[in-house]
Amino acid sequence: MLPSTAVAFLERLLDTPGPSGFESAPARAWRDEAARFAAVRGDVHGNSMATVEGGGGPTIMLAGHIDEIGVIVQHVDDDGYVYIAPIGGWDVQVLVGQRIRFLGADGDVFGVVGKKPIHLLRADDREKASKITDLWVDIGSTSAKETSARLSVGDAGVIDSRTMRFPNNRIVSRSIDDRIGAFIVLEALRRYADQPGAARVVATATTQEEIGDRGGGAGVGAAAIGANMAIVVDVSFATDHPGIEKKELGNHPIGSGPVLTRGSIISPVAFRLLRETADALSIPYTLQAAGRDTGTDADAIHIAREGIATALVSVPNRYMHSPNEVVSLDDVDHTATLIAETCRRVTPAVDFTQR
Repeated sequence: MLPSTAVAFLERLLDTPGPSGFESAPARAWRDEAARFAAVRGDVHGNSMATVEGGGGPTIMLAGHIDEIGVIVQHVDDDGYVYIAPIGGWDVQVLVGQRIRFLGADGDVFGVVGKKPIHLLRADDREKASKITDLWVDIGSTSAKETSARLSVGDAGVIDSRTMRFPNNRIVSRSIDDRIGAFIVLEALRRYADQPGAARVVATATTQEEIGDRGGGAGVGAAAIGANMAIVVDVSFATDHPGIEKKELGNHPIGSGPVLTRGSIISPVAFRLLRETADALSIPYTLQAAGRDTGTDADAIHIAREGIATALVSVPNRYMHSPNEVVSLDDVDHTATLIAETCRRVTPAVDFTQR
């Protein structure tokens, strides 16, 4: 079970806004926590790294991206209404009627997403999906001058929602994808630091994954760290709610433990270390297949430098890219334990070239 102090830090981390390219606030919170037990540094891309030196063995990179999806101010009209563009992948219907928390230069600015009321929509328009250009944000201003005194084009924002605890040891947040991964790699490092093995382990809170078709911050971080092996932690689609097709996604219910990916870019050596550790410690897990890329930081990390033996571990997540993503803290705890124990099993004798 996660300690109460760890859960309190997780809630603080989840509630700190940090969309892609604007991750500095949650990154600072992550580094402050990491400095309690590890050597901490950052890089020009915004990645944060915490290192625990081992006994002269290989270097392992643990990577979880700390950014979340968000919005960015695109235009302010003459009446002071704000028009926005997406940061990352949105279902625009999710934005309708939400409150937005903008990260203004002089502090947070709050607004509400506006849309023409249903009473004023023509019958044939009521069934149509909203486009982001159909929406605006009202921050209470009466003019462009008033809005521009508080917000600038290029200011970022997130949906203004707060973390909640659910029954059955579950947690709800807008930023679980993938601040939960950034939390897990740090919690795994904390546990590893209590009894280090041979490996040098570097937990990394990476940036810009949600816009990372180019590899985001993960590729930069992987090249700098000089890792021999990497374990990427992200979220995967939970398959225990209505409308899910398990034939397409596999079976990964909340509470079933971490999801271990097997596939084309995954190192069989790194995968085997994780699976054997889970079996030895009776940690529950499910398997996921990835015949091509994974859509995670693993895609950039495994081809960094001369190649890094990369594994992907995911947490089942309901309602991804919404204001209310849901995960099990039991799954979080099991994932942190699995990663810490796997790192202890990595010695200089491990041959990462086996394929």
